[in-house]
Amino acid sequence: MTEETKDVLDPFEIRVLAVLAEKEALTPDNYPMSLNAITNGCNQLSSRDPVMQLSEDTVQDTLQRLIERRLVNGITQAGARVAKYEHRMRIKWTLEQDKVAVLTVLMLRGLQTAGEIRTRTGRLHDFKTVGEAESALQFLIDKYPPLVAKLDRAPGTKESRYGQLLGGEISVARDDSAFGAAAGQAAPTGSRIGQLEAEVAALRDEVADLKAQFEAFRQQFQ
Repeated sequence: MTEETKDVLDPFEIRVLAVLAEKEALTPDNYPMSLNAITNGCNQLSSRDPVMQLSEDTVQDTLQRLIERRLVNGITQAGARVAKYEHRMRIKWTLEQDKVAVLTVLMLRGLQTAGEIRTRTGRLHDFKTVGEAESALQFLIDKYPPLVAKLDRAPGTKESRYGQLLGGEISVARDDSAFGAAAGQAAPTGSRIGQLEAEVAALRDEVADLKAQFEAFRQQFQ
């Protein structure tokens, strides 16, 4: 592994690490996480872009690479039948929870505006205003090396988007076309309809997380 690539994470590593950070906040009673629970989180259909379908073997191999990078700890608890895993993002990059929340959402859902990030981090960290989310983003941009980049505004859009840099340089070609199509159909920023759509999306995410928690709980007794 060369100096240029040793710190660049692949898509599987980004997904596994982000799932650990997300579930630490959403389901603390089930954290650290088992291999099965991490796999379910990686393959979750909601709050994921792109949606993935990873096998347990792939997730196990990915966890091992993250352990070697010192981004994940493997834990064997006394009396436990399976190993558990926890992330080390706070220690690795010296981050408080608000920054972890922002980075996690970017890792799970791709390029987003500050307003989208504020809405989608609600259960990981409660940003009172978009400005608070922007401050956390700026902190991640100013780190050395930077963990986040602010992109130029796409044609026809009013807001800049942000992306995480853990996977290397950001490729925006595919996202720009999809974002442009969505922007043409979306309700105006700040409108009542736009606010309701954001609230519905957040509720759907919450229901999906509750379903995932129930499924993980049910599987403990199978």
